[in-house]
Amino acid sequence: MQTVIPRPIAWVLTENENGSHNLAPFSFFNVVSSRPPLLSIAIGPKAEGMPKDTLANIERDGRLVIHIAQRALAEAVNESARVLEAGESEVERIGLATRPFADFGLPRVSDAHIAFACERFEVHRIVGGTQTLVLARIQQLYVADALAERDAKDRLRLDPKAIDPLCRLGGTEYAELGKIFSLARPR
Repeated sequence: MQTVIPRPIAWVLTENENGSHNLAPFSFFNVVSSRPPLLSIAIGPKAEGMPKDTLANIERDGRLVIHIAQRALAEAVNESARVLEAGESEVERIGLATRPFADFGLPRVSDAHIAFACERFEVHRIVGGTQTLVLARIQQLYVADALAERDAKDRLRLDPKAIDPLCRLGGTEYAELGKIFSLARPR
């Protein structure tokens, strides 16, 4: 885990059976495909071997909102990793504000700059392991206006420094973006 670094962090909001909102960070996360638009999250079990609430909620309901965690939310992201009783809301416990996500049915965390409204695409139990791989199909995307600009060809471009993503290293270590440089692709 400490060699595949830095890893992006998916801050995943799901709905508990009681209607409250579960929120948890996962650093086994990445983009898988643009067509169809898929994200992946690997979810391990709770300490006692039971499925984490996030996985149980995804399997029951099929909906999830994946936020890109930014540096300014590091403490809240870390606090949302706390083990709580099933059905207890990290959103309420931490005091995070949410906003409706168009007509999706689940909200997004208001202060998160990027959020993907997703539906469960596939769930795979890793044979011989403890992780479960969730593929989530993106239905809607939210990007804060301050992150986006148009380039000289009128294409939308997101500013990585403005996104300010929180990156996972290992143990208790995190990172933020450092120097950014460009290399033209060979032809």
